Amino acid sequence: MNNQETVNESKEPLLPLEDPVIHRSRSFKTAPRSIFTLSNFWILLGPLLCGLVCVFVKLDGSPAAVTSRNMLAVLVWVFAWWMTQAVPMPVTSMSPLFLFPLFGIATADEVAQSYMDDVIALVLGSFILALAVEHYNIHRRLALNITLMFSGDPLNPPLLLLGICGTTFFVSMWMHNVAAAMLMMPVATGVLQRLPADLGQSSLVTKFCKAVVLGVTYSAAVGGMSTLTGTGVNLILVGMWKSYFPQADPISFSTWLFFGFPLAMVIFIALWIILCLMYCKKGTSQALSAYMDRSHLKRELDLLGPMSFAEKMVLVIFSTLVVLWMTRSITDDIPGWGVLFGDRAGDGTVSVLMATLLFIIPSKKQAGEKLMDWNKCKKLPWNIILLLGAGFAIADGVRTSGLADVLSKGLNFLEKAPYLAIAPAVCIVSGIITEFTSNNATTTLLIPLLIQVAQTMHVHPLLLIVPGAIGAQFAYLLPTGTPSNIVGFSTGHLEVSDMVKTGLPLKIAGTAALSFLMPTLGVLVFGTDKEVVLNLSKNYLHLCRS
Repeated sequence: MNNQETVNESKEPLLPLEDPVIHRSRSFKTAPRSIFTLSNFWILLGPLLCGLVCVFVKLDGSPAAVTSRNMLAVLVWVFAWWMTQAVPMPVTSMSPLFLFPLFGIATADEVAQSYMDDVIALVLGSFILALAVEHYNIHRRLALNITLMFSGDPLNPPLLLLGICGTTFFVSMWMHNVAAAMLMMPVATGVLQRLPADLGQSSLVTKFCKAVVLGVTYSAAVGGMSTLTGTGVNLILVGMWKSYFPQADPISFSTWLFFGFPLAMVIFIALWIILCLMYCKKGTSQALSAYMDRSHLKRELDLLGPMSFAEKMVLVIFSTLVVLWMTRSITDDIPGWGVLFGDRAGDGTVSVLMATLLFIIPSKKQAGEKLMDWNKCKKLPWNIILLLGAGFAIADGVRTSGLADVLSKGLNFLEKAPYLAIAPAVCIVSGIITEFTSNNATTTLLIPLLIQVAQTMHVHPLLLIVPGAIGAQFAYLLPTGTPSNIVGFSTGHLEVSDMVKTGLPLKIAGTAALSFLMPTLGVLVFGTDKEVVLNLSKNYLHLCRS
């Protein structure tokens, strides 16, 4: 008997050589055993929890109680699948398209519209620009320069991490935090491309990769708090303040900067310390040094040569986009270019416009070649587009189903909260809600409710609505919490557990910083010790009642 026969004797016969009848019989006998697997249990968990909510959860007796309960049941189903990844995340993201109509929450057309709005247009255009940046290796050039500047000699991983995160923080101050994350993530992954892959989850190199991706993700969100243009939440707050209290002093760009920047800096420092403690363990410097030697980095940067016409044009287009984002709507006193179009244009408008220019401007590399063509866009992450659409659909469903009104009744406890406990209490409530709805939706929902609570408590409304708006930006635990989280999660370096382990202490640090600064710095910046605004708000409520 030869060696091959000896090997085969110790194994099952090869399936192609088996008798088809015997093979089918064996498969039939073993099939019942394969049904009860862990993966199938996670699949069944979503609809099972949904059914339990429908049967046992009873909300108030209002006509919308059934719809609100159904929305809660759908939320449980979708988030169970997202958390366990029982079904691929893009497929789960499409589930509201059939769950909402079946549970009577919204029509098919209404749900479908949530999957394409201005924010998604912004993301789509930004992704095309990011692909252009990647195609021409611009992100690699920027990554090499940042690595050289902050790596130190010998290599200092915490310093390199600070440089990458600090750059993201600064960029996010002047442009939308989602766009900042999309710009800096290719830069960060360009740094990580020098590192070997598949070293295991416990590897020092793998941990540092997680720290870089998490740092860019959260730095974009934290930096956006600094200015009014950094995030839509701040703009919603300012708009509602002017609408509710037209005679009060408006919140200007500089006013918000005086409060938002110190707060964001404190949270940013906390983020850097958390990342260093969790992911930059002893020995990380030695593990990375072999792949990030300064002489090698300089040599690679020299090999890239001078910037080509195509690279320069991509940078010009992106810079123009940043300027257009920043100047579309500046302050109430200084209107942006958006007023020329009746404020009908949004950030997504210019994002798609600038992306379109990439398909028009020649690259000057080959005759007739443009900066981009559609073949280069086949890498567009449509799974992220679907994930964003699902988040917006859920936010709309929470609001229209009446579930938002049910949740708002839980704010009554704030009326008995001590003065110093107001800011942390509001921040915690807002921070919990924002993990399940979009930041903008949370802010839009909470601010009117908090203004009502402020009247009952006889405190300055900003003492409640500023923590509410900032807490809505503390969406650090789930990939779906905010689009910048999705950008980081889509790199493949992160698991949901990584975001929870890092996001929870960051959320606590942010709440603590806000709890200290709101009753101290907030008094100086916003004048929350004044009574005049309360009188205005009472007049406003009186007019509403009459």
